[in-house]
Amino acid sequence: MARPSRTFSGSPVRLLGDPDLPAVRNVLRTSPVADVFVASRIDAAGLEPWRLGAEMWGHEIDGHLVSVCYAGANLWPVCAGADSVRHYAERARRQGRRCASIVGESGGVLGLWRHLEPVWGPARDVRPDQPLLAIDGPPAVDPDPGVRLVRPDELDIVLPACVAMFTEEIGIRPDNGDGGLAYRARVGELIAGGRSFARIENGRVLFKAEIGAATATACQVQGVWVDPALRGTGLGSAGTAAVVQLARRYVAPVVSLYVNSFNGSARRAYEKVGFSRIGTFSSVLF
Repeated sequence: MARPSRTFSGSPVRLLGDPDLPAVRNVLRTSPVADVFVASRIDAAGLEPWRLGAEMWGHEIDGHLVSVCYAGANLWPVCAGADSVRHYAERARRQGRRCASIVGESGGVLGLWRHLEPVWGPARDVRPDQPLLAIDGPPAVDPDPGVRLVRPDELDIVLPACVAMFTEEIGIRPDNGDGGLAYRARVGELIAGGRSFARIENGRVLFKAEIGAATATACQVQGVWVDPALRGTGLGSAGTAAVVQLARRYVAPVVSLYVNSFNGSARRAYEKVGFSRIGTFSSVLF
């Protein structure tokens, strides 16, 4: 198979590879919590596209790497100012849309979308204001002692709750297209990696959440879900507090997540747990 070109004609953006790892990690150090997803991917797979399952683009000025952009199932700009955004958008236009979303810190995401909307639009949904929250100490409420790691043999118990949460949050089912094989594999991977937490009683999931990305510095919680019949009972706050406690003990000292600005109940629950706002994410969903 032919190796992809490392340079993009007429652009200060190029395709990065493993020799660029030190420079990329230096860029990622500027936002270790916000960009933990990108950092966790390169920690696991490096920068070669065949291993990463994505391309990593880099914007250089005078030979110095100033910004990167993860281009896979998500398009995720990192430290992307106006010039970086413009160059990434040009590369994305030439390549054609291959991603299901554009996600990350608001400035880079919305900047990319302003350039790409005339070509890629309309999006299925644009969420411009998603508070990025973090906690670096013990939770402020008592953790639910019933929340624990999900066992591999409980995949079929937890999977329907994962599908329900994804459908509520994203607006489409995650198991369309391939009969759910890829999504099932992803949930199983999180369970096997000790990144899936739940309170399960008599085969019923009452609360669940996962850690979707993690480095030695920070981790990001995703997929927080409470059984609809139990919402408003405090189970979400206590369950999230348990995840924070377990994650800080076994995964990373800083726990983060991002939430839709319009989800008032979730924002109140996270504030009660002790999360503070440290930034703003945006998402463009296709």
